[in-house]
Amino acid sequence: MRNALPIILAMTLAACATAAPEDMLAKDATPATHTEANGDVITEYRSDNRLTMVKVVPARGATYYIYDRNGDGVIDERDSKGGPMTYYKLFSW
Repeated sequence: MRNALPIILAMTLAACATAAPEDMLAKDATPATHTEANGDVITEYRSDNRLTMVKVVPARGATYYIYDRNGDGVIDERDSKGGPMTYYKLFSW
C-alpha cells in the first residue's frame, strides 16, 4: 500500500497538468517582446493584427497573462470600473 501512494499522487498531478498559455494561441500569433525600465518583460501576442494575449514576466513575482476573450483586439475588463482579468501561472512542472 505504501508503494501505491506515490503512483496515485503522480497520476493525479499528471491529470491536473494543463497546456501552457502560449500553446493555446493560434498558430499564426506573432509575439513582440519588450523590457520595461523596471525590469518587467512584456510579450504581446497578435493574430491578424489583433491583440490576443499579453504575458508579463515581472522582475519580482509570478508570471501573469491578460487575455482578449471576445476577439475584439481589446483586453477584456471585469466590469466598467475594474481592471483587466489577470491569470497567474502559479505552478509548473
